[in-house]
Amino acid sequence: MRYQKLAELYEKLSSTTKRLEKIEILSSFLKELPEEDKDVLYLLLGDIYPEYDEKKIGISNQLAIKAISKATGIPNAKIIQEWKFSGDLGEVSKKLTKNKKQVTLQSHVLTINKVLENLRKLPDLVGKGTIGKKLSLITELLTSATPLEALYLIRTLIGDLRIGLKESTIRESISSAFFNKDKEASKIIQEAIDKTNDISAVFEIAKEGGLKELKKIPLVVGKPIKVMLAQKVSSIKEGFKALGENVGIEYKYDGFRLIIHKKEKEIKLFTRRLENVTLQFPEVVEYIREYVKGDSFILDTEAVGFDKETKEYKPFQEISQRIKRKYNIEKLQKKLPIEIQVFDIIYYNGKSQLKEPFKKRTTLIKKIVKNHPKKIVYAKQIITNNEKKAEEFYKKSLEDNQEGIMMKNLDAVYQPGSRVGHMLKIKPEERDFDLVITGAEYGTGKRSGWLSSFILSCRDKDKFLEIGKVGTGITEKVGSGKVTFEELTRKIKPLTIKEKDRQVTIKPKIVVTITYQEIQKSQNYSSGFALRFPRFTTLRPDRNTKDITTLSEVKIDYGKQKRN
Repeated sequence: MRYQKLAELYEKLSSTTKRLEKIEILSSFLKELPEEDKDVLYLLLGDIYPEYDEKKIGISNQLAIKAISKATGIPNAKIIQEWKFSGDLGEVSKKLTKNKKQVTLQSHVLTINKVLENLRKLPDLVGKGTIGKKLSLITELLTSATPLEALYLIRTLIGDLRIGLKESTIRESISSAFFNKDKEASKIIQEAIDKTNDISAVFEIAKEGGLKELKKIPLVVGKPIKVMLAQKVSSIKEGFKALGENVGIEYKYDGFRLIIHKKEKEIKLFTRRLENVTLQFPEVVEYIREYVKGDSFILDTEAVGFDKETKEYKPFQEISQRIKRKYNIEKLQKKLPIEIQVFDIIYYNGKSQLKEPFKKRTTLIKKIVKNHPKKIVYAKQIITNNEKKAEEFYKKSLEDNQEGIMMKNLDAVYQPGSRVGHMLKIKPEERDFDLVITGAEYGTGKRSGWLSSFILSCRDKDKFLEIGKVGTGITEKVGSGKVTFEELTRKIKPLTIKEKDRQVTIKPKIVVTITYQEIQKSQNYSSGFALRFPRFTTLRPDRNTKDITTLSEVKIDYGKQKRN
């Protein structure tokens, strides 16, 4: 298939904001899509491989500018000038490709296969001469591209496709294309996506094998799976009202989610963002071998840091650096030890546990996990219908330096990737949101040269809406244990989309936790709300933009705040 056909589809999809129209456009395309071009499904989400695959394109704006320059013969400075004006490198590439000054003799019609072939070589290039090799691969595509193809090639390369397409829209399009929008079909397709995290494979099975084959898709030990997520309630009373009388209550640990896979001798560890962090936590691999019985399983756990001297639990921000660090592992392991809290099981010895009730899954955990404090234990839990007992347990969790409690329906199944109403979290009244940084401003005085005022956004479907700025909770002092302006500036600069005077617009990638005193209505921000006295508490490298606070959650909290 020609890449031009995909570019034309992108244009149609981006021309409407209406979800139903997008589904209609995409389902027509999928009906005609040949099996050999099934990997187009990855490109529709801006990827080149399944979501669980760690290989990403990872091209910077600067390299994209060089490629456009080489393909068109136009100087970098001119491209940057155009970019500052439009704010979209893809549009710049489209405009400049219309009047190429240089066209190579090797120019040819672009196909989907050729685009994927070149893009998939990019993540594998390492070492000396990498930049030049990447530049050649990208330029080869751009010199053969039509203006429209150039627009979407560049947007794909820099991770900014702008067609408003989500996984759920593709799911409904598959349902519409092959199952006449059957609601049951949508549910089965979603379950298949949740088990595989591979939209291309699901498309292929849906087209060829139908619902019967989709239902047969198994969980695969060793392949990351999305975790089940909780909804928030403000009180234990509200939790009992939602879940019924007999409820399992556990600590809400102040750590990071770790999904542990074991298949015979092989053990793999994944974060909730599907990142493989096995090398970063060698001690956890040993704990699993020594203290968990079973040939194959998938455990849902929380890794919690503790002080090696006092044995007291530490907050997430103190151990978060272990997630990304790939060097000096042994040193960090001693400096920042962790304890694994096992609270759910998804698969055990050849059998999926997804459809088993939570009480049965909990019983299984207690049979196979041998508690060894400060190494691996099963989560502290009580089963009760007594509000007073639940309150006492809640207070104890806070005394133990944890975030609060989780309330769980004992009969509920495990739903990967869903934020479910049968698992609820309760935290102290101090209000906090997980938000994404979408912009910043350079500081003055002591903060000169650093970005020091950060624009925060919540999510509304596939858009990010501003809700405030934050500058407090961050420090100039290195070694204070807090995140510094210098550190945040380093993280943000490679994500720059647009820079004007002292203002910087960035790709929404960096998730942070923010506390605030109050939500106010405001015309100053695109969300229609502003946070009063926001304060930065921690970076959340374990979370992505799908996990951040939504506009609807902001509205709910604003309504509760008014009633209180």
